[in-house]
Amino acid sequence: MTALVTRVVEMQITTGGLVDESLRSELGRRLLDELRAELVRGWAAGGAADAELPPLMMAIEEIRVAIQPPAPQSFAAHLRGPDGMELLVNVAHDLRSPLTSILFLSETLQRGQSGGVNEVQRRQLGLIYTAALELSSVASDIIDLTHSELLMEREPVPFSVDGVFDAVNDIVRPIAEEKQLAVRLVPPSVDGRLGHPVALSRVLLNLTTNALKFTDQGYVEIATRDVSPTRIEFSVRDSGKGIDPAILPTLFDPVRRVNRREHGAKLFSQTGLGLTICRKLVAAMGSTVQVESRAGWGTRFFFELELPVFPERRSGPRAVVRERRSRPSRASS
Repeated sequence: MTALVTRVVEMQITTGGLVDESLRSELGRRLLDELRAELVRGWAAGGAADAELPPLMMAIEEIRVAIQPPAPQSFAAHLRGPDGMELLVNVAHDLRSPLTSILFLSETLQRGQSGGVNEVQRRQLGLIYTAALELSSVASDIIDLTHSELLMEREPVPFSVDGVFDAVNDIVRPIAEEKQLAVRLVPPSVDGRLGHPVALSRVLLNLTTNALKFTDQGYVEIATRDVSPTRIEFSVRDSGKGIDPAILPTLFDPVRRVNRREHGAKLFSQTGLGLTICRKLVAAMGSTVQVESRAGWGTRFFFELELPVFPERRSGPRAVVRERRSRPSRASS
C-alpha cells in the first residue's frame, strides 16, 4: 500500500516512469480499487478542495492502466472466475453467427446459385465450408455443453427416422463432396417412430462430422439395425485409419491430452466436446454410446434406443440402403 500511495503522488508530478513490480499483481489491483473508493468516500469529509480531486483520480487511473495484466492473462483470469463459462458461451455465440453466414454463402456459391463456378473454385468453396462447419461445430458444442437440456424434447414426439438421416446428410454433404467420400444411409425397416428427434439428430451429426473429418478415402455410413420391433441400434462407421487404443480411455473427455508427435495430428482432436455432448444426450435417451475401432478397418460408434412405432405412421417392413456419393472429380482447365 505504501508503494502504491507513493507512486500515486509521483504520478501527479511526472507521468510515465517505472512501476513497482509488486503492484503488477491481483493484490496490487485490488488495493488500488480500495484506495480509489476510500479516496472518494473521504474526500468531502476531509475538507479538501474539489479542484485537487481530478488530478489525483487521473494519477490513479494511469497506474491502473500500467498494472493491468496483458489481454491474454486478463482473459484467462476471467475464464477461471465464477463467470468463466458464461464468458466462453458468449464468445461462442459471437463466433457462431458469422460462421453461419459463411456456411450459407459458401454453399450457395458452390451450388452455382449465384453464377457458374469451375471445379477449382467449387473445391475451394468446399474447403471454406468444411473449415467454417468445424469452427461452428466447436462453438455450438461450447454452447450446448452448458444447455444440453435444450437439445431434447421434454416428452417423446412422433418423427421420421428418414427425415433425421436426410437432415444430417444435407449438412455434411459439402464435406463429403470436397473429400470425395460416399455417405451411406441405412434406415430402419419402419420409419415412423416415437422419440427425441432433436437429440438424435445432434448425436448423429456430431458423429458423422467427426467420421468425415478423420476419413481420407472410402465412405461414412449412418446405419440402423432392428434389435426388436421397438428397439433400434444406430451406428456411424467410417473407413478411416482407426483410433489409437491409447486415446480410447479419454475419448469422451471434454479436453484430452494428446501427444501429436506420437499419435499424429489427424488421428483425433484434442477437444472431445462433441463426443461429450453425444454421451450426455444418448444417456438422457436411456442408452450408452459405445465405440469399436481397429487399424485399417475404421471406427464405429453405436448405441441402442427404444423407439416405439408411431401408429399413425406405421408402414410395412422394408430394407433400403441409400448411398450418396460426391460428384466425380474433373480436371480443371
